[in-house]
Amino acid sequence: MRWRNLERSKNVEDRRGQGAKMAGGVGGLGMIGLLLVLLMGGGGGDVGDLLGQLATPSTSAPAQDSSDFEGIDDDEAFVMAILGTTETLWTDVFASSGQTYDPATVVLFSNATQSGCGGANSATGPHYCPLDETVYIDLTFYDELQRRFGAEGGDFAEAYVLAHEIGHHIQHETGIMDQVREVQQSRPTDANEFSVRLELQADCLAGVWANSIFQRENVLEPGDISEGLSAAEAVGDDRIQMTTTGRVNPESFTHGTSEQRIKWFNVGYETGDPAACDTFNQDI
Repeated sequence: MRWRNLERSKNVEDRRGQGAKMAGGVGGLGMIGLLLVLLMGGGGGDVGDLLGQLATPSTSAPAQDSSDFEGIDDDEAFVMAILGTTETLWTDVFASSGQTYDPATVVLFSNATQSGCGGANSATGPHYCPLDETVYIDLTFYDELQRRFGAEGGDFAEAYVLAHEIGHHIQHETGIMDQVREVQQSRPTDANEFSVRLELQADCLAGVWANSIFQRENVLEPGDISEGLSAAEAVGDDRIQMTTTGRVNPESFTHGTSEQRIKWFNVGYETGDPAACDTFNQDI
């Protein structure tokens, strides 16, 4: 993925190397056995109508000027570039519908840090906290994704993970996350199903982002989309459970199977339309 000339976001905070006491995390990709964490909440109602209010994104040029990443290591520079492309996409999408997009912040940390949701740690993997509208990422997660769960390496796989978490921010911005939380509270026996649908929708929105990158010249390289699909497959509930426990329990799924995650990433990628990401009113 040719990312160095992409627009970069200023909404990245680097806390790596800073120690912190914390009180837990909020489920995002929910790696390494913490699939039952449902603090993400959100969604429900007629979610399709909420996303349908957003127009199909245009393929306009980046809204920000590209610049050198002087004094910044490659890991942070990469996150800034990918976050910048998500901001360009969703700013255009929201503007096409007469709305204003409020970007999320991304915090890079090591081991543990404070968050608006009580804390963030490496064990939960990358995750989004709606209370402070921030994505938390310990970059060592990507090594774990390859080493333990067999995902392909590569920068596009890492970009997919970030785009997925920004998908949760879109759900927060549009009110989907709040609706799902209300449904989960009123129908606790269906809480896991709604969590799965929320996660699959975020995968689909990551696919919409991937489509926007595909529309640009000289950004994607051969194998990039394969890397994203491999990452989606690696974080399926069934694959993680089999790897960590040696068995699969569908009743405890909160994020969707590998097959479902690939399917919904592809829906977003092939259509480029957030309105197609209606996982709440379609078979998943």
